Amino acid sequence: MKQVLLFLESGQFREYVRQKLDENGIDVTMANNHLDAISKMRNIAPELIILDYDYDNQGMLELLKQKKQDVNSANSPVIVLAQKLVQKQLLELVPYNVKKVFNKPVKIDAFFVALSEVLEIPFTIDENPGIVEVHINENIVFIEIAQGLNRDKLDILYFKLSELLDLYKIRIPKIIVMLSDIKLGISDSANMKKLLNTVLKVSRSRTNYIRILTLDDFVRQFVNSQKEYTGIKVVSNLQFAIDDLLSEIDKGSKFTEEKAEIIGDKILRAKNQEEDDENMVLKFDAEEKKISTALFKDSVKNLRIAVIDDDFVIQEMIKNTFEKTNSWVFTYNNGEEFLKYIDVEEFDLAFLDLNMPRLDGFEVLKAIQARNVQYPIIVLSAVSQRDAMIKAIQMGVKSYLVKPLKPEDIFMKSIEILKANF
Repeated sequence: MKQVLLFLESGQFREYVRQKLDENGIDVTMANNHLDAISKMRNIAPELIILDYDYDNQGMLELLKQKKQDVNSANSPVIVLAQKLVQKQLLELVPYNVKKVFNKPVKIDAFFVALSEVLEIPFTIDENPGIVEVHINENIVFIEIAQGLNRDKLDILYFKLSELLDLYKIRIPKIIVMLSDIKLGISDSANMKKLLNTVLKVSRSRTNYIRILTLDDFVRQFVNSQKEYTGIKVVSNLQFAIDDLLSEIDKGSKFTEEKAEIIGDKILRAKNQEEDDENMVLKFDAEEKKISTALFKDSVKNLRIAVIDDDFVIQEMIKNTFEKTNSWVFTYNNGEEFLKYIDVEEFDLAFLDLNMPRLDGFEVLKAIQARNVQYPIIVLSAVSQRDAMIKAIQMGVKSYLVKPLKPEDIFMKSIEILKANF
């Protein structure tokens, strides 16, 4: 049996790869840190090593140096995953039999093609069209399915959704499944059931907290005909779906099950359960902020960030948010000012206000799309401008933040986008 050593940061991505390899009769060994990886590499002499370069750069280089010196594993091929590698880092990998470097988020079909070539084992991949993306805005989970219901992409949905719910610590999620550019029929029933069952299983959400956005009549008929999906609403208007979900939270008594669970969590996490409620809440909030800050600083560093917003306070808040991450924040007071540099400066991330003088965010979005800019855009808008946010989503924006902004929200959104594994 062929052996593969996995050293990956994301638990969800690691489990997904392990599962797919196991299904194809490949023995998988997982490493917890670079020392553990060195030890296991020497013991099993793997036919392939898959490692996450972002996890611990120095540890990875040490692992590769030890591999080169080890008689049993010196010739073992390596596949590297990384958020962003500069030319110098790529050159550092040349002496260590690195066969392929994949930028994150990893394109799964290309990833398994590479595995097939290296391991000389054919992987069964659903070649039907299908795109799956998951984002969280306003604590609503947006699941976008485009082109078709690809079964492998639906498997990825399970792990991707789990990863984001863990990141945001959302207990009872509200979900919008957006079926874009899809026309389904009776032959798609099994995949449609797989999609909905995956969403329900991972989220453990109530059916009345799920909306399906589609113009397809078959989807509406399918959902309405299945008893287990009673409560799921099929709608054709995105703004209605968002407003309807947000209003769903406020239905019933003030002391809802969701609020009870959150309060219970605060009580369980307090060191002294006899503290008064106010102190307990403040302590909980402080712990959450500390965790978020540490996670952010360890996860996202050395970024080039554009902030296009005429509000000086917003500019300063985002600057302060990234202050301790060795990042560079470039501020632009309006869209016209930013577009002067769009073909000159390279960024990792951009924050874009929709409502600006001279040239608004929509004109900037059009210019960005025309130039096929690859870095992610986070739209900024007030809750009173929800129609503007809807328009931005329809233009292809995946992530937005509602003003007034909070540093912890900026942390989480940046990690969600920049640390996506697949």
